[in-house]
Amino acid sequence: MECKKERNLKNCNCSYEPCSRKGTCCDCLAYHLRSRELPACCFPREAERSYDRSFEHFARLVAQNKI
Repeated sequence: MECKKERNLKNCNCSYEPCSRKGTCCDCLAYHLRSRELPACCFPREAERSYDRSFEHFARLVAQNKI
């Protein structure tokens, strides 16, 4: 499968500048899942900037109807 990195970068809201996985969604997802986290694209911009990408943070946002 061909990676669509350039297209993915247009929709990537990751604010962590030195991230080497930006645009390479399969690598990003695998990295975060190993740490019981979700990638930035699962969070609204303000929530993403907190760098708390835990499942628990995501669940709180869902419960608050922010996602």
